[in-house]
Amino acid sequence: MKRTQVYPFSAIVGQEDMKLALLLNVVNPALGGVLVKGEKGTAKSTAVRALAALLPAVEMAAGCPFHCDPTDAGRLCDACAAKLAKNGALSGVSGFMRVVELPVSATEDRVVGTLDMEYAIKEGEKKFEPGILAEANRNILYVDEINLLDDHVVDVLLDAAAMGVNTVEREGVSYSHPARFVLVGTMNPEEGDIRPQLLDRFALSVEVAGENEAFSRVEVIKRRMAYEAGPREFRGAWEAAEEELARKITAARKLLPQVAIEDELLLRVAEASLKLGVDGHRADITVIKTALTLAALEERKEATLLDVRRAASLALPHRMRRRPFEEASLSVQVLDELFGAAEENGTCAAAE
Repeated sequence: MKRTQVYPFSAIVGQEDMKLALLLNVVNPALGGVLVKGEKGTAKSTAVRALAALLPAVEMAAGCPFHCDPTDAGRLCDACAAKLAKNGALSGVSGFMRVVELPVSATEDRVVGTLDMEYAIKEGEKKFEPGILAEANRNILYVDEINLLDDHVVDVLLDAAAMGVNTVEREGVSYSHPARFVLVGTMNPEEGDIRPQLLDRFALSVEVAGENEAFSRVEVIKRRMAYEAGPREFRGAWEAAEEELARKITAARKLLPQVAIEDELLLRVAEASLKLGVDGHRADITVIKTALTLAALEERKEATLLDVRRAASLALPHRMRRRPFEEASLSVQVLDELFGAAEENGTCAAAE
């Protein structure tokens, strides 16, 4: 299976927070996704589509519509589990992760899949027609203009992302299948916002805008025109950078289970959430998971205060209490007060 040829992730000018948030989620899909807010023409879609090209090949069960991992017996669909029990092993094929796009017009049935009730009644067996969540399993699920998607569909997406399982129930009959994916939502705030309850379900949130320096804007123009004039040559020029970033992702995934964090930093995070008026415990947990992932991405076995500070800037702003029409924000000054001033040589440069 060949990869889809896209604009290189490494060639995107600026947008460091967005690139970092995306990288963190592919290193650690358990984080719970990222929401990218920004005006049109700020490389949101380009970055998401380029992300999959950085990821290594994976083993998938042959013929499985859910792309089950044949080596992970605990996360198999019913059909693969039955084959494993019968044959003692599953045959696999190699493939690449890809971006599965969910259209704004998608209905709930199209997203979760459908059960053929007539077949179930006549034959006494379940017949399931897979939906987008089945296609997204072990892939990247991309929802552009997520703020325009029906709230109930968004709830279904976020539930599946949190549980790693999609369950469809119709008239007393239910069917479940694995649905573990990296969820990426993008939106233009000018077209409307999404409910605070849904915002909290995204692990990370970043805001993007067009480059505000003439030199950077010129660089955007030059790179885009060079890509359109010769896509293959342009990708070749960035091949080394792409390979290095892919290596970092693979190394970080292996290192992540070994990364530790001191209890003192856990306390700092809890105190920060209380001072900021953040509801619940999801924010605290997300900051810690993000800090651990940041350390892994920089190939370190221990998360530091700087990792926590950086993680807080990605995980807390969209969870802060705010009045109607008030923008959520977390200034550098507030971060310095909560976690101390960052040293220049300690900031994360993984996405640069």
